[in-house]
Amino acid sequence: MRKTLLLLVPVLLLGACTWGITLNDAGKQVRTAWNGDVSQCRDLGKVTVSVMERVGPVDRNDIKVRDELEVMARNEAAKMGADTVKPLAEPVDGEQAWGAYQCGSARPASTSRPTTQPAPAASGGVQTYPISGG
Repeated sequence: MRKTLLLLVPVLLLGACTWGITLNDAGKQVRTAWNGDVSQCRDLGKVTVSVMERVGPVDRNDIKVRDELEVMARNEAAKMGADTVKPLAEPVDGEQAWGAYQCGSARPASTSRPTTQPAPAASGGVQTYPISGG
């Protein structure tokens, strides 16, 4: 029983790192300009946010850290009256600077994270058919 408890404590502590970092209602109205084009927007300033990148000797998941930084930046930018944020640099040691902008109707066209598109299938390629269970 004691060994089980000793093994569970670090797991619970690592999981506790993300509790409380949630996108609030105002932050939900703030877009992220991943394409970087905010030329039609009014610059409201800079937001610097930070989260724990390490818990003791354990590095946290980089994607989780980046997601939390974005959430915090959107929440903070909303307090400034911004409707768009743009990362100004890559995260370093769990800290990242973001630009806060008011774009209004001139919001950047691409506000979703960049993704890689799958290559289109070559013409005359393979077709797939659904398998019906019986």
